[in-house]
Amino acid sequence: MIVLQVLPAINGGGAQLSVLETVSAIRDAGGGALVASGGGRMEPAFASAGARLVRLPLDTRNPLSLIRNAARLAALVRAERADLLHAHSRAVAWSSLIAARRTHTPFVTTWHGAYGENFPFKRRYNGVMAAGDRVIAVSRFIAREITARHPLAQRRIRVIPPGIDPDRFDPAAVAPDRTRSLARRWELPAGRPVVMLAARLARWKGQRVLLEALARVADPAPVAVFVGPLTGRERYASELQSLARRLGIADRVRFPGGTDDMPAALRLADVVVNASTEPEAFGRVVIEAAAMARPVIAADHGAAPETVREGETGWRVPPGDPAALAGALERFFALAPAERAGIGKAARAFALRSFSLAAMQAATMAVYRELLDAA
Repeated sequence: MIVLQVLPAINGGGAQLSVLETVSAIRDAGGGALVASGGGRMEPAFASAGARLVRLPLDTRNPLSLIRNAARLAALVRAERADLLHAHSRAVAWSSLIAARRTHTPFVTTWHGAYGENFPFKRRYNGVMAAGDRVIAVSRFIAREITARHPLAQRRIRVIPPGIDPDRFDPAAVAPDRTRSLARRWELPAGRPVVMLAARLARWKGQRVLLEALARVADPAPVAVFVGPLTGRERYASELQSLARRLGIADRVRFPGGTDDMPAALRLADVVVNASTEPEAFGRVVIEAAAMARPVIAADHGAAPETVREGETGWRVPPGDPAALAGALERFFALAPAERAGIGKAARAFALRSFSLAAMQAATMAVYRELLDAA
């Protein structure tokens, strides 16, 4: 089995991690893992996992470039004798679909996002993701969205949520010096509780909502840490810092940038928040936090009902509601230490049971075999 996975770039993010984990599954099964992309900082990790990397100018939406990329991908399929094409975003899916049809190669897509359709022709543009011979949805929420928009795709949909590595995301596996190092670097005051929002700096990710909620939580005056790359997001980061100053909580807010050690970062948190104002297709950080035995407070839309069990592994609150989020934070901080630990323990058990990396890899390989057996 030789599988060609296609995506615009490999600079980090949930979709890229899923592709990397699929590379490992293909190699473990004795197959060949090809990855075509525009390149990026994760290339060494992909190479270490056994991927053969092919750089193509795929990070574009220009129609002429999409057609040229289709020819490049078709030539790559023929040269490498790829058995299957798997596209992970919309622009590359158009090129991949054309290449798959030209070479008579089975075609798979994965819907990693809750793609909006608020512009003319957007449904047509998004529709390529429903054109796969198999369409992988990362949550039941996304499966419902696909079915509502593209009813004819229903039989081709397979729900395969992302998985987590139980060894990497294990509180017992994080050495104390790793958390101490991050705490010093981020200038976290000793003895103060930490609320963490880990996401790229984007308005829909709800950083403003958490700041406004934090201003309402005076006791025990937690520190909020916004983990996410700052490069290219400096203007928005400056807006958030100005808002924190106006709210009088600037001393309780940290913007440390991104980190390559998410297990240690999550280990520092008392509670993790997902405050997205638009529905999340899945929300990988939610299950990573759960695996680290951290309760999660999440905006109650998108895939949150699938990843957060109300009152058992965390809480769900109305999206875009700082008062509701503040109330949930106050309820969490009012719990006794043993009650918090109990929720964390339940969260880890739920994450390991429902979102294992091995299950995700096995399900993806089963989709590949299903198509190749039919072919």
